[in-house]
Amino acid sequence: MTDQHPSAPARAQSGTSGVQHVTERHEDNFTVVGNHLAQHPDLSLTAIGLAVHIQSLPAGSPIGIKALTAKFQEGEIRIAAALRELETHGYLTRARERLQSGRVVTRTVSYNKPRTTSPEHRPASPLPRPVSPPPRTEAPAAKPCRTAADLLTGLRTADSRLLLSERDVHRLAPQVSAWLERGVSVTAVERTLTSDLPQVPIKHPAAFLAHRLTTLLPPPLPA
Repeated sequence: MTDQHPSAPARAQSGTSGVQHVTERHEDNFTVVGNHLAQHPDLSLTAIGLAVHIQSLPAGSPIGIKALTAKFQEGEIRIAAALRELETHGYLTRARERLQSGRVVTRTVSYNKPRTTSPEHRPASPLPRPVSPPPRTEAPAAKPCRTAADLLTGLRTADSRLLLSERDVHRLAPQVSAWLERGVSVTAVERTLTSDLPQVPIKHPAAFLAHRLTTLLPPPLPA
């Protein structure tokens, strides 16, 4: 009698290796995510996962760094870096707003499709002044922009991790100009951007500086 071995492993159905999908239709409690995010060539795995988590949350859910670190094993540095990546690639915007009560809050907007043609994210404007400022001419506006570009270009002398491309300098210059137009000196802006830098490598210096310029922007001087 010939021995039988019913438990012997089945022969592989395919001659190639790689993932095989078992796909079942979701009826409820699911989130649709585009491949432009799930397979993004430049985002880190942490940023992709964080974006999916944020997109799955109901409106009004807290997604500050402290709230996220309380929920996940990643520390503040990795989560903060992932949030900056999502801002850089158009999946997230964060802006600090001053309410009529004087309280400052952070407004966060998540995009399921990246903003590719929208203007760079800027903090919300302060409450309207009683008197509108006089219109500015083109000539005075050129000087702050040139000063801002020189300031950004020179940051690498303070820390080599803050080396920016020419494109990043042009993109960040208007944000630096906003500081200068509010009466902040060049030295003060440089100090804000170069002090208390993280000890870890700064993978995206442009996003790091944009975050500081946005979140630390001082209010205008009283009229």
